[in-house]
This record gives sequence, structure tokens and C-alpha cells, in this order.
Amino acid sequence: MSRRALVTGGCGFIGSNLVKELISQGWTVDVVDNLSNGDIGLIEGVAEIRVLPNSSFLNAYKQQEIDRTNDKILMIEDDFASLGMLMYINDEHYDVVFHQAAVPRVSYSVENPAETTHENVTKSVALLEACVGAVDRVVLASSSSVYGGADDLPTKETHQKSPKSPYAWQKSTIEDFAAIAGELYELDIVCLRYFNVFGPGQYGDSPYSTAVSAWCHAAKNGTPCRSDGDGTQSRDLCYVDNVVNANILAANSEDAFYGKCYNIACGDRTSNNEILSYFKKNFNVTVNKAPWRPGDIMHTQADITAAKKDLGYEPTVRFWEGLEKTIEWWGLNG
Repeated sequence: MSRRALVTGGCGFIGSNLVKELISQGWTVDVVDNLSNGDIGLIEGVAEIRVLPNSSFLNAYKQQEIDRTNDKILMIEDDFASLGMLMYINDEHYDVVFHQAAVPRVSYSVENPAETTHENVTKSVALLEACVGAVDRVVLASSSSVYGGADDLPTKETHQKSPKSPYAWQKSTIEDFAAIAGELYELDIVCLRYFNVFGPGQYGDSPYSTAVSAWCHAAKNGTPCRSDGDGTQSRDLCYVDNVVNANILAANSEDAFYGKCYNIACGDRTSNNEILSYFKKNFNVTVNKAPWRPGDIMHTQADITAAKKDLGYEPTVRFWEGLEKTIEWWGLNG
């Protein structure tokens, strides 16, 4: 019998890539996404999809009309913390919950701290509560932003957390609750601190888009690339396939975690100026200078020793190879 997974935010960038790989490995996958930021097109073509439209899931569940015998992907168009979804999770329908859903943009959280705290903290606590006694493991998407501007590079998981934005604090808070849930409720949660994920399926047409996707969008549409600050800031940029692999390794591990956190990255870093130089050389783009972003930090670089040791994680796609794959997805080489 195949393992059963729920992927929250499964029509988003990371979630959709995870869904595709889970299906390829034989998992039975449900996706819950309210489509406020997600796109169902990102999971089309990999398997047959049955869509339960918004607000119909609770009725279908109460009337026992949810049949999972034939569908490869059940796409539930709903909030991951809706009453119907929480009841269904608590009714032991899943082996693993991959919690990818969030409002992920730092600058948006600075502008909307109350809204993003409700989305990223309150609803996530409700989800984890529903998982108690009902699932084998939760794989929780966290962020390198919990460290703030860490002085020690590469940064280990033992480094003191110092979040500099509401989003970073929200991720830090959920990590803290994961440890509490492990102790109080024996809920096995593993937290993965993603470092600057990029790759296919990540759109760049929003003010809150990440740098690589925004620059690909600009090159595709003939518009200037925006450079925040002086461009010397650097990031440990992690191609999405590495993150997907880490999620599945964490789900399949025979160890118990109870809130333990792991850095998921490549263990190196690349500056904005280096990447922009590549774009200027290959796509003849112009660069517009912009002010530093509130809540932004200068450098990130992960120590991935613990993930290698405990999860068997190894970043198989390094930055420049990942950038080429991303550029191909954008159709910039044709």
C-alpha cells in the first residue's frame, strides 16, 4: 500500500515540485491550497487530478463522499486550517503532512504583521493540533531567516536565533511550538530551514518575488532588473530539487525528531552582483538601483553537516546548474 501524504500549499512553487516527486515515487497525494498564491497548472500533467472546489470539502467529508481509491491527486481548494480540513486530518487519513503553505515574503510581512501572523502562526498551530495522534510525521517548512544576520558563516542550527522581520519571527515561533508539541503531545515534527529556494514554477511578476525569479521575469519581458542596496549581499541559493529531496528524506527517516531543525541549502553563497553580471552578459538587461529592503540581511550561508549526517541529505544541484535549469524553464534560451 502506498504511503499517504497531504501537501499544504501544494499548488505553490515548492509544494508543486514536491507533489510531482511524491507521485513519481508512488505516494498517494492530497493537496490543499486556497489558490490565493498557488496555480493548479503547476501540478497538471503528472497524474489524474480530482478537484474539490472551495467550500465543498466539509460537506463531502461529512457525507463520506471522499473516495481515494482511484485518484492519484486529490486537489482540495480550501484553506489548510478550515474546519473540514482539520477534521479530515485528525481522522487519520495521512501518514505524513508536508506543511509548505505560508505567506512567505519578508517585505509583505513587514507591511502586514497581524495578517501574516494569523496565516503563518495561528493557522499552523491549528494544523499541528489536528495532526496529534493522527499522523506519523509532519515535515515543516521553516526558513533561514530565523537566524537574522548571523555573524558566523557558515551558520549551524545551534546558532542563536535572531529574527529581523515578522516573517522570520513567525517561522521561529512555529519551530518553538514544534518542539513543545513534540514534548507535550509526542507529535513527531522535523523542521527544515530553507535557504533562498529558487527554480522552475517560481513566478517573478510580484513586488514580493524572490530575486532570481524577478530577474528571470525581467529578462523574459524586456524590463529592467531591480537591484536592492549595493548588490554585495550574498545568499546560499538552493535549487528546488534539493529541497524536495530533503523533504522526502525527512519523511522516510526511521529516526524520531520531535521538533529538531535542519539547514537545507548548498553550503556556499553567491552575491547579487555576480548573478546580475551573468544576466547583463547573457540577456542584455539593464539594472535599476533600489533602496535596501526593510528586514533584509546581508549574507546567508548554511552549515549542512547535520542534514547530511541525520537525513542523508546532499545538494545534488548547485547554484549555476540550477540557474541554467531555471532559465530553460523560463524559455530564455530559445
